[in-house]
Amino acid sequence: MDKYEQVIELAKRRGFLWNSFELYGGTAGFYDYGPLGSTLKRRIEQIWRETYVVQEGFMEIEAPTIGIEEVFVASGHVGGFSDPLCECKDCREAFRADHLVEDMVACADALNVEELDKIIAENNVRCPECEGELGESYEFNLMFRTNIGPGTGRQGYMRPETAQGMFVDFLRLARFYREKLPFGATQIGKSYRNEISPRQGVIRLREFTQAEAEIFIDPNNKKHANFGRFADTVVNLYSEEAQEKGIVEKISLGEAVEKGTIAHEFLAYQIGLTNHFLKRIGIAADKLRFRQHLKDEMAHYAIDCWDAEIETDRFGWVEVVGIADRTDYDLKAHANVSKTELSIYREYSEPKMVTQFVVKPNMGKLGPLFKGKAKAVADALKVLTQEELEQESITVTVDGEEVTVPGDVVDFAEETVKISGENIIPHVIEPSYGIDRIFYSTMEHAFAEEMVGGKEEDEDEEARNILRFKKEVAPVQVAILPLLTREELITPAKKIESQLKQKGLLVSYDDSGTIGRRYRRNDEIGTPYSITIDYDTLEDNTVTIRDRDSMKQIRAPIDGIEDLVYEMIYMSREFESAGKAL
Repeated sequence: MDKYEQVIELAKRRGFLWNSFELYGGTAGFYDYGPLGSTLKRRIEQIWRETYVVQEGFMEIEAPTIGIEEVFVASGHVGGFSDPLCECKDCREAFRADHLVEDMVACADALNVEELDKIIAENNVRCPECEGELGESYEFNLMFRTNIGPGTGRQGYMRPETAQGMFVDFLRLARFYREKLPFGATQIGKSYRNEISPRQGVIRLREFTQAEAEIFIDPNNKKHANFGRFADTVVNLYSEEAQEKGIVEKISLGEAVEKGTIAHEFLAYQIGLTNHFLKRIGIAADKLRFRQHLKDEMAHYAIDCWDAEIETDRFGWVEVVGIADRTDYDLKAHANVSKTELSIYREYSEPKMVTQFVVKPNMGKLGPLFKGKAKAVADALKVLTQEELEQESITVTVDGEEVTVPGDVVDFAEETVKISGENIIPHVIEPSYGIDRIFYSTMEHAFAEEMVGGKEEDEDEEARNILRFKKEVAPVQVAILPLLTREELITPAKKIESQLKQKGLLVSYDDSGTIGRRYRRNDEIGTPYSITIDYDTLEDNTVTIRDRDSMKQIRAPIDGIEDLVYEMIYMSREFESAGKAL
């Protein structure tokens, strides 16, 4: 088995991950999180909340997972959220066309269906399942469609990302933050994408968890007030230039901003924060890099975009976080579809005298001509230039329909006025985390198989599976192990269990099997510390604490043990200093 198979086998056996709908044969793209998996996932999410909500101050919201069609028309998902699909003419299996040719051409995901079909034909690419002939490719929209209400109802979609709820709530958020930039909102929740052929376990799911922040900033000031926190942080940058050379550059974030490699401080700060979070939960520093989007893959609305990528044993470098400066694209798009201005008012330190081009539609004339559409016509006239207005008849578009307006119903002129401020549309910085991919990467980077024992001539070595989770991430932080299932040992063991739980620690009570078997079981699920209650406990009120990684043991008193273990997990207290070595 390769490392992926080892991790997934352990995950299924120990209650981290199970195939969904297993009773009915299962279906690709869905996983259940078992008791330990759910706990590990929640620990990762909680540390993310501590990072973004508690420390950064970006409050969390919760929007519906179903959205009405207009939201996704504005976001571009209805018109452009698709992957190229091709089907085998024989077995009818579906595949992503770009995945079939990614080893033959660079940036296959940037090619259109005609270009992909040409490469498939030139290279005689066949069906990976049955070697059959492939049909023509076409664009397949990845959103799950649904109806809201009875009958045909109102068209809706399962959200393909959590971000749109935060954009739709922009005006409410702006008022909540008293319209003082920068401000941000966060959301952790389920998103849904009807992937064509998910064959990568939890790396590519049809239902997955995202943790996203939308940070609204001044478009004219992209410096970060706290950039010094990460300015000297050295990260592995795989910039556009580095990709051309085939190298990864180790460089401080401050230097990367100075060189112009990263567009500005605010984006670099978010890269630093992502680097801090991923290492905190246990991602190996040498298997983490930040890759810049190339020009031909950069979204048309983005100034700069970087992916945090984690190296995995089977899948290579996997994108787990996208960090982008999305400019004002999203707010303008929703403003256009909703016909609502999405901006904030910024007051000047002193009023300014400015010359403005002012358009004054005559509502007294427009009303009789256009009745209920008069206001919409007036609004359309206000955005025209002087040249466009200097016509006998003016053409504007209202609700997708062209309307001809007489030139004498509108006045315009340049006027000098005193203004105290202006409405601005903030730019958006978005770090978007794929929690499921991070979950798997955390497990793989924590997994190890090592040989133990064999110290004596007649003693054979045996394999020990171990998950070296960071202590604050582990789904079980302390195991309580009475040496034997006898009442005189169970009573103090249950008391210690209660003390630790009251301290907020994740505790399991395990009295099944030999003590050696229980140690191995807890090593395999990543429990940092095991506490054994034995007959010496009844004599001197002390217990044995075993360290998962070193397998060393110390003897420590029961009194205050909850504080001792808490300090070792959360306050970096050294294990050897916590008691008497055995």
